Amino acid sequence: MTPEELDHSLRQLRLGGMADALTVRAQQARAESLGPLDFIGLLVHDELRRRRDRLIERRVKAAGFRDHKTLDTFDWSFNTGIDRALIFELASGRFIEQHEDALLLGNAGVGKSHIAQALGMAAVIAGFRVLYREAHLLFEELLLANATGERAAAIATYSEVPLLIIDDLGMRKLPVTAAEDLLEIIMRRYERGSTILTSNRPLEDWPKIFGDTPAVAAFLDRLMHHSHLIEIRGKSYRLHEHSLTARTRKALATT
Repeated sequence: MTPEELDHSLRQLRLGGMADALTVRAQQARAESLGPLDFIGLLVHDELRRRRDRLIERRVKAAGFRDHKTLDTFDWSFNTGIDRALIFELASGRFIEQHEDALLLGNAGVGKSHIAQALGMAAVIAGFRVLYREAHLLFEELLLANATGERAAAIATYSEVPLLIIDDLGMRKLPVTAAEDLLEIIMRRYERGSTILTSNRPLEDWPKIFGDTPAVAAFLDRLMHHSHLIEIRGKSYRLHEHSLTARTRKALATT
């Protein structure tokens, strides 16, 4: 069988990773006098890596992240009070395995959304399915689902994913059904899935933004039961990034 025929056969078998690496690995095998098993082992590794990379790409797309953030790109020196050890412990994914939750609270711009999406990205890489939604969009989707008779399917989507991230709760006015909607989602996820929720409002303000209904106390009770509470105090990370960008542009303009 010629190399071209082998390449064609591998692609027919949907082994594109092996086919793509075939020429390079064959050259490596000759140069290093590799045996057949070592040569095949390298090709299998290439195929597995390609499949894993594609799975991650699909899951990142399905997650619906607003931005692709990582912890490596976060400026930890800006707000030094952030519990870095806890953030990296969450990034390990163990809290998802244990069906725990995380609440990130703090003023606008301190880095909550960056950290939440970075934790989501780490979870995807660790092999978990993730769904990210800005809070106002989640409630809008549920309103539409109610109108079209698809509420059960929408609730199932939010309830069954291993990690649900609800971002920026309290940034916009919520619909009157928000407390009941969130209660249903949290109850279905309780001790079955993990939720990361970010808000610029302290917990004592939540009855005000949701309306003082029994549902607020009910979902907070379940959310806090197995939750990691991360309160971020400090300056606006977003304004800091904007200032750095502005200074860089000014420096470039004067050179």
